Amino acid sequence: MKRSIAEHNAMASVLDDRERGPIFPELPDSPDISGLGPRDKVILTCGTDLTPEPYRWLWQYWLAMGKLHILAGAPGQGKTTIALAMAATITIGGRWPDGSRCAPGNVLIWSGEDDPADTLVPRLMAAGADRARCYFIEGARRGGEVVPFDPARDLGQLLEAIEKIGGISLLVIDPVVSAVTGDSHKNTEVRRALQPLVDLAAKCDCAVLGITHFAKGGQGTDPAQRVVGSVAFTAVARVVMVAAKVKGDEEGQDTRILARSKSNIGPDDGGFQYHLEQSEPLPGIHASHIAWGKAVEGTARELLTDPDDGPQDDASDAVELLRAELDTVRWTSCDEAAKPLKAAGFSKKQIWAASKKVGVMRKKDGMKGGWMWRLRDATEVAFRMNCPEDSIEDSEDSYFGNVEPSDSSESSAAMESSVTEVL
Repeated sequence: MKRSIAEHNAMASVLDDRERGPIFPELPDSPDISGLGPRDKVILTCGTDLTPEPYRWLWQYWLAMGKLHILAGAPGQGKTTIALAMAATITIGGRWPDGSRCAPGNVLIWSGEDDPADTLVPRLMAAGADRARCYFIEGARRGGEVVPFDPARDLGQLLEAIEKIGGISLLVIDPVVSAVTGDSHKNTEVRRALQPLVDLAAKCDCAVLGITHFAKGGQGTDPAQRVVGSVAFTAVARVVMVAAKVKGDEEGQDTRILARSKSNIGPDDGGFQYHLEQSEPLPGIHASHIAWGKAVEGTARELLTDPDDGPQDDASDAVELLRAELDTVRWTSCDEAAKPLKAAGFSKKQIWAASKKVGVMRKKDGMKGGWMWRLRDATEVAFRMNCPEDSIEDSEDSYFGNVEPSDSSESSAAMESSVTEVL
C-alpha cells in the first residue's frame, strides 16, 4: 500500500514523539513562602550532639530530680505522712533515713484528700518542716473564678507560679489519680494524663511524687502490680515505692517498711523500717509523723510477704478509694466512681456501704438517667429521706447499672428524680 508524502510525515512525527517520551505542561512558578511561619516538621537529634549526663538525686536512688515517682500502699500505712516527712526533710536541708544530707528547697503539695490547715501543715510541723518553704495548690483562677486545678490545662500557669516562688524541689500529688480526668484503668488515658506531670518535673527540675493505693488482695505478688488502676501508673514512673505493715522481728509485734518495688534508674531493692508516732507541734494541735528505723535488705516482694490489709481493713480501703474518685463540685456517675473499687475486688454491697460511710450525695440524672454522686461540702446540710433502708430506692442494686427506682406512685418517682439525698 502506497502512502502519500503527507502520511509519511505524520507517521514520522508520531515516532519522534514516542522517542522523546511524554510531554508535560509547564509548572507555574512556586509561591513565595519566605514570609510565612515555620512549617510543621519532625525534629531529630544526632547522638553525637548530646552530652551524657548522670542522674541527679534529691535522695540517692529514691528521689530523682526531673522524674516521676509513685508511692503506693494499703490504707493506714502512713503514705501521706511519709511524703510529708520527705517534704519536711527537703525544706530544712535535713538528713534522709540513710544519713545522707539533702539540699534545702521549696516543696509544693496538691492534695485532694486532706485539708492543708488542719492536717497537712500540722504533720509538716511535726516533721520539723520550714513552713516558709511549703506551698499548696488550692485551685486555678479562670475568668475571675476559682476552679479545680487541672495539670493538663493549667500547666503553663503552674510553671509561672513555681517560678515566682523561686522554684521547687518536690511536688507531692495525693492522690495521683486526681491528675487523670479520663478512665484511670485505661493505659492510653493514664499515660496522656501523666505526661504533663512528667513535663513539669523536667522543666522545673524537681521530683514529682504521686501517692496511690494498693488493690484489694494480691498479697505475695509483686507489689508494683498491686497498684490500683492502669499499669501505666507504674510504667511511667521511674521509681515506685511501697509502704506496708509486716511481721516484726519480735513475736507479736508488727512493723512498717518503706521499700523500692521498681526502679528504672537505680537499685530496685532495699528499704527502711518506720513507725507512725503522734506529737503536738502546737498546743491543742495533734499530728502524726514518721520515726525512721533501720535499713532492711531484700526485694519488695520478699520484704512484704505478710498480709497487710486483712478483712478488717476492707471498709476503710473502699472508703479511701471512693473518696479519691469524688469531689464536692462535680457530679460523677456512680458507675464511673465505682470502677476502681470493682477493679480492686470490692462487691456492689461493699461499694454501696462505702458510699454511705463517706456520706455521698446522690441524685438521678433525669427521669431515665443513672445515679450521680458527689461529696458533700461543709456548708450543706445532710438529710435522709424517710424510706426503709432495704427498699429498692436505698439498696445497692439501685445505684449500679442505672437501675431506676420502681415506685408505683408517679409523684414519688418525680420526687426521687429531683431530690438530692445524703446517704
